[in-house]
Amino acid sequence: MPFLRLDNISLSYGYLPLLAHVQFQIDAGERVCLVGRNGTGKTTLFRVITGDAVPEAGEVWVQEGLRVAHLEQEVPPDKEQTIFEVVASGLGELGKLLFEYHQATLKAAATERPSLDELAKLDTRIELMGGWNLNQKVETVLTRLALPADKPLKACSGGVRRQVMLAKVLVGEPDLLLLDEPTNHLDISTIIWLEKFLLGFRGALMFITHDRSFLRHLATRIVELDRGMLNSYPGDFDAYLRKKDELLAVEERAAAKFDKKLAEEEAWIRRGVKARRTRNEGRVQVLQEMRREHSQRLDAQGKASFGIDAGALSGKLVVDMHRVGFGYGDDLVVRELSTRILRGDRVGIIGPNGSGKTTLLKLILGEITPTSGEVFLGTRLQLAYFDQHRRILDPEKTVRENLSDSDYVSVQGRSRHVIGYLKDFLFPPQRIDSPVKALSGGERNRLLLAKVFTQPANLIVLDEPTNDLDVDTLELLEDLLADFQGTLLLVSHDRTFLDNIVTSTLVYEGAGRFVEYAGGYSDWVRCQELRQSSRTKTQHQSPVPAIAAQPDRPGRNNGKLSYKERRELESLPARIEALETEQSELQFKMAQADFYRQPGAIITSALERLAALGNQLEECYARWQSLESQLGARGN
Repeated sequence: MPFLRLDNISLSYGYLPLLAHVQFQIDAGERVCLVGRNGTGKTTLFRVITGDAVPEAGEVWVQEGLRVAHLEQEVPPDKEQTIFEVVASGLGELGKLLFEYHQATLKAAATERPSLDELAKLDTRIELMGGWNLNQKVETVLTRLALPADKPLKACSGGVRRQVMLAKVLVGEPDLLLLDEPTNHLDISTIIWLEKFLLGFRGALMFITHDRSFLRHLATRIVELDRGMLNSYPGDFDAYLRKKDELLAVEERAAAKFDKKLAEEEAWIRRGVKARRTRNEGRVQVLQEMRREHSQRLDAQGKASFGIDAGALSGKLVVDMHRVGFGYGDDLVVRELSTRILRGDRVGIIGPNGSGKTTLLKLILGEITPTSGEVFLGTRLQLAYFDQHRRILDPEKTVRENLSDSDYVSVQGRSRHVIGYLKDFLFPPQRIDSPVKALSGGERNRLLLAKVFTQPANLIVLDEPTNDLDVDTLELLEDLLADFQGTLLLVSHDRTFLDNIVTSTLVYEGAGRFVEYAGGYSDWVRCQELRQSSRTKTQHQSPVPAIAAQPDRPGRNNGKLSYKERRELESLPARIEALETEQSELQFKMAQADFYRQPGAIITSALERLAALGNQLEECYARWQSLESQLGARGN
């Protein structure tokens, strides 16, 4: 039996139908990803499922007693409640008891002695409801998301508030979990934890996300909302992409054939009164029906189409940082960072929330002065800045007013009408006079991109640009940035986006240390795995594997090892360990982003040394095997 079923659901807002006779069901254990362009109605569909939006037609059937939890896309408003209270409220009545007990224990810690009878009563009630296991879950989720339990929600940033609401829906153990852009404002380590958590979730999951890595790891089925219709694609995301391309090609051919037929009939009707004779009335009626069908047809939404004006060429050196440090009082945010950014570099910045990524950006751009070290900025820099908080957008103004004070905007050296320019960012004419506060998160990000790309820039800074963008727009942005001739600084938690864009990464590794690596996120992960593997091998494993006894070689003096050979055998483990350590350290150095910026002679020498270490290790292993087999065969 399905958990939930939608039968013939229809709902329209404004000039377009968001849901048109939708049929859908979800079963236990499914993990369904809902995809579609920004503004197509994905969030509205979630609200229909939860009962927050009432459809104009159709029926929503929900299994009796089904517990549904919904993480909304928007950040929650100010609340007087603490984070613990908000998260515990996801447990209903039990959550209130847990909060009361939590408050009572805080008073006890502050020597405000609560009534022992009160604590005992709360303890008993929680015990009877089986609440202590759930209390542990609340505390685990708070710890994993690094949320301060006793901080008031109204004192938290928008990103932290969203994490609080995520924690609230996770602790409630619902049967059906609806997540609208759950990875927004989460750092990579938390996203990976969330993936593992949801893979072990026993109920049904339906989620909306722009994060392709997250989608690929979780989805068992893809459901696409396109022009009001809901289409299901079993399998993974890559299978969906292939099938979608095939269906669009079929649809395009059918539409072209229809349009050709319609043009022929229109030409026929214009030939004169003969077409309206009685014997041709059927043909006229067919033409009228074709006209109605054409007027009602919703063509596939086109892809966004925009460009980047790279402006004038900057100097070859963009930023040079030498032993830069910065802190607030005793809190050191950036420690001893030295790096050089050259024209054309695309640098990703990775780190957990609160690690100082924004502070690092300000240091790089010269907006704040380091407490130690020096920062040198290059010449002829033209900066464009994408702010994840969209501060340059006025929510009370319309889309048109946020972009320009007139009907025209200057783009890449030429004047363009605002309506035509916004069409490139998928804003239909009916939408450009809407207030920004009425836009979806993805539409606001597209508007911010439109505003940022009106100005020429040879240095682009993107702070979490992927939040809420649909996959098609993301891929276009990737293509543009890959061809961009200027310099790029990118802060992102989107692993796929980082892999596809950046040439190097600055990764926070604790205690204010940012370390530079070549490549994107996956390259950094491989480097970390290599270091961990080498460290584990050195600490916990014998440096030399056990070798099976081999037949004794002829010509040995009674099969005994000489004194010199015994000493050699005893020294081989330490020798092999030293060679492996040097090999690991050299591989780590070669993985750094600035390794290949050194003179060619140094690079060649390092490569030759790495090859020599490999040969020496092979010789040592072979020698160990030979001596060990002799010793084992003769019992020496």
